[in-house]
Amino acid sequence: MIVRDSKHSEKSKAIIPEDLDDLFTLRRIIEINDNIITDTTRSIKQRSEFSRPDKGERVKIRILLRIENIKFDGTVDRIRIGGTILNSDNELVPKGVHHSISIKVDDMIILEKKQWKKIQSDILNNSGNDTIYLLISIDIQEAAVALVTGTHVKILPNIYSGQSGKRFQGARMINANIDRFFEEILTEIKSVTNLHSQKQMLVLFGPGETKRRFFNFLSKEIKDTITVLEGIDVAGEDGIFVSLRSTSLKELLKASKIGIVSSLLDKLIYLIHRGEPKYAIGVNEVRDAINNKSIESLIYSNSILEKLNEIEFINLLNSTETIGGKIYGVDASTDIGLRVSSLGGVIGLLRFAIR
Repeated sequence: MIVRDSKHSEKSKAIIPEDLDDLFTLRRIIEINDNIITDTTRSIKQRSEFSRPDKGERVKIRILLRIENIKFDGTVDRIRIGGTILNSDNELVPKGVHHSISIKVDDMIILEKKQWKKIQSDILNNSGNDTIYLLISIDIQEAAVALVTGTHVKILPNIYSGQSGKRFQGARMINANIDRFFEEILTEIKSVTNLHSQKQMLVLFGPGETKRRFFNFLSKEIKDTITVLEGIDVAGEDGIFVSLRSTSLKELLKASKIGIVSSLLDKLIYLIHRGEPKYAIGVNEVRDAINNKSIESLIYSNSILEKLNEIEFINLLNSTETIGGKIYGVDASTDIGLRVSSLGGVIGLLRFAIR
């Protein structure tokens, strides 16, 4: 999550959620009677003295909204907010009318509170420091770029070189389109990296020597850390999926949020096989662990909202935060998220056994 102080007021922050975990983190922070500034659209009807009011034209506006209701909609991955417009940048939009907005991943908002609670500030401060990773799976024919933020993996569409196969003259690769191919990939990379201010690492892999050639090209164009991984001999989107299961990438990502969650899940399976009860599976066991202050790490997928009331679950997470537990949210559509969902949607690793 990208968090910055806002010039709007001393008690406002500019926030951009970067994945589903960030979106639910934001839902934990937003409260009724907070103010929010965001871009939205609204139908504006033109009226004249001698004509009927038209159906209105939907125009883009920026509004200051007083929040009256909030709901996290996990089925479409967004926060729905309703409230009253206090101000806007369009004089045709009246103040005091009701309006609804949706906040999605990568939407920027400015959130203003009368008073920030300590737990809310702590949640924000702990959510904005993770390195982002760009995975680039490439050979002479195709390339795919995937963005890893938090525990979320977003794969961009494949890029094709127009090359039908591999051509060699001795040890030299001949491909008239290769420079243009590399430029296309670079443009795709910059379209992602320019949106993020955190530390960034690029990881290249794929069959053959194209990844090495692209490494030399990239090194002259960008200053971010670039790593080449061997042993992943598949390119394009398929290569991304293969890499996420590889030992070499897991080792590289071990300090990232997705790496930490993967390790915690492996530890859970280890504890189950060993018969050591320092874990909790499902809502009831996790709630007991929180009440006993034994929870060390809590992992949930958004599928948990099918079983728990939204406010009840937010209180569960806040209680975990209060006793010093670490919280990790995962997208139920990812491999890691599916593993958590199959275990009841929420699991915990414990400081000590409670049964």
